[in-house]
Amino acid sequence: MAGWTESGHSGHIAAVNPRDPVDSVSVSLVALPESTPTALFGFYEVFSAVGCIWPELTGEPSEARSMTPRIVAASREPFQCAVGVPITPQAAFGEVSHTDVVVVTDLALAMDRDPRGRWPGAAAWVRDRHAAGSTVCSVCTGSVLLADAGLLDGCEATSHWSAAGLFDVYYPQVRLHPERILSPAGSDHRLVTCGGMGSWEDLALYLVARYCGEAEAVRMAKVFVLGDRSEGQLPFAAMVRPRRHEDAAIGTCQLWLADHYDEPHPVARMLALSGLTERTFTRRFRAATGYAPVEYVQTLRIEEARQLLERSAETTDAIARKVGYEDTAFFRRLFKRRTGVTPSRYRQRYLRIAHP
Repeated sequence: MAGWTESGHSGHIAAVNPRDPVDSVSVSLVALPESTPTALFGFYEVFSAVGCIWPELTGEPSEARSMTPRIVAASREPFQCAVGVPITPQAAFGEVSHTDVVVVTDLALAMDRDPRGRWPGAAAWVRDRHAAGSTVCSVCTGSVLLADAGLLDGCEATSHWSAAGLFDVYYPQVRLHPERILSPAGSDHRLVTCGGMGSWEDLALYLVARYCGEAEAVRMAKVFVLGDRSEGQLPFAAMVRPRRHEDAAIGTCQLWLADHYDEPHPVARMLALSGLTERTFTRRFRAATGYAPVEYVQTLRIEEARQLLERSAETTDAIARKVGYEDTAFFRRLFKRRTGVTPSRYRQRYLRIAHP
């Protein structure tokens, strides 16, 4: 760990996408009169935050590739979506000749009506973007547009469970698996469908991991509390940005601790380094950082343990020792108290984000 200080700690995030991760990932969010707003605007907010919101909240630098979403439609004219929420497209289909990713969100459809040929302009544009190399995705009944464009012929796909009959009748060439949440198709996985409307979260994290790195996907899950929330918010929490302060003695201790948090008796070492009495040191440390000294050490150690659990295959005991706890049973109790879950459960939930 390079060091938690007021400026955060450094780390390298490797982009999963094989291209040079310097340029931003362009994402076109398709808006139709039948679109509903939750997933459309949810994608927009999450993708806009990639690469920038984590440093703002925690002070930890991010080298993740950014994402640039835009809402595209038949024209730039504002319109009301299926539930009456106004949508103002940022580009018309004819204006977008290149995009890395296309996402068609859920559509309000009558399952007993023939949808074929309903969106000729949108279907043609999505088909052309896929032919040009874009990854094309859908959420829920958005897969009907992909099927109508002919992109899912012979492919495994998923959609909302209620659309199974519609596919059977109108798109029997699609190998529908309505039990799935996420279904990448093709050798290059440039077709990705997902299940009901709420599964937009799974697709968002999948795309962030694929194009901007698994570590950034985990960060977005934490920031927006995406994924399984049955265990509360603690598994998503991270150490917030430390306070800025002018206490030079405490700042020196923080800098030392950033590189020595795993050493024995770090609070006593900081006390000696500060040259203060124990009472004065404790008072000034809390005033400067918002933490008691031992709480600050524990927070740093648990934060590092989280990262190791997310990114490495080391055993829990090895990670405990690496962050400064020879008593691994105590580490497990402390980890659960601070995160709400055991180390093994924590690793399991974030591995699912990186490897759905």
